[in-house]
Amino acid sequence: MPAGETLVEQQVAEFRGEFKKLREEVGKMIVGQHEIVEGVLVCLFAGGHALLEGVPGLGKTLLIRTLAQALHLEFARIQFTPDLMPADIIGTNIITEDPATGRRGFQFQRGPLFAQMILADEINRATPKTQSALLEGMQEHTVTSGGVKYTLKEPFFVMATQNPIEQEGTYPLPEAQLDRFFYKLLVGYSDRDELRTILDRTTSGYKPDIQPVLSGERIIAGQEVVKRIVVAPHVQDYAIRLTLATHPNGQFAPASVNKYVRWGSSPRGAQALALAAKIHAMLDGRYNVAFDDVKKAALPALRHRLLLNFEGEAEGLSTDFILNDILGTLPTAAEKAA
Repeated sequence: MPAGETLVEQQVAEFRGEFKKLREEVGKMIVGQHEIVEGVLVCLFAGGHALLEGVPGLGKTLLIRTLAQALHLEFARIQFTPDLMPADIIGTNIITEDPATGRRGFQFQRGPLFAQMILADEINRATPKTQSALLEGMQEHTVTSGGVKYTLKEPFFVMATQNPIEQEGTYPLPEAQLDRFFYKLLVGYSDRDELRTILDRTTSGYKPDIQPVLSGERIIAGQEVVKRIVVAPHVQDYAIRLTLATHPNGQFAPASVNKYVRWGSSPRGAQALALAAKIHAMLDGRYNVAFDDVKKAALPALRHRLLLNFEGEAEGLSTDFILNDILGTLPTAAEKAA
């Protein structure tokens, strides 16, 4: 037993070191945005996809491209536009001719979705039909074309960006697709010092040397370590009650949810809470999950899994407002026992 504990401690130490090294490599290019960078890396080691939302020019695309440079993974960027077709993402069957026999046949030409890390840039600019081409790959890690199923190479991630301001000519992501993103991260503006550093770097010929520091095999190994971290029953129950509290007229729903929420989180929200909380515990040097780890994951894991009703939208509320109300009123198991 002690030997097993020593092995887990060693694996957690290696995980923290690799996480830190990857964060530092990304930091060579990205100024500030520490929570966003950490959130994207949490998605990476949880085996989930990330949706980054923010106005243009905040470095969303640059962050994902920089992360791709710091990883030994196949990378593909897809610029979503209204005329983009599903076949442009998945691939298509093309007619080929055998030079020796002259016979013609169909050959599947793989699309960019067959890379390991996908940058879906401005994903809400494509039609729902094209957006849905990502669904099978995101959930099943497979692609079906012409009745043939192809398995995507592991690890596989979709990192998508969208602009919340300019909505003309855009198509909001369907709830079914939003639910498949592990985290939704809101990218904000840089502060005064960060903006000064950005100007110093971008107007002086600064060219950081981004080196690949992590392989796909090490990412998969890190994902296995995450699964071995223990979640005590009372902490797991808190994550469950937190998810159930987003359901209107449910046992744990506060008044704000009953009044302003139409639909609450799916079970994927609870799964995201548990996995992300494990990673936060490991980064803090602990081998078990605390209530605060779950709370830290609540907003990015659940904000896109709540659907406001007409009254909530008319009031101009955000899902973050609802979640903060839940976090402020839902007791932990310890408080409940007291």
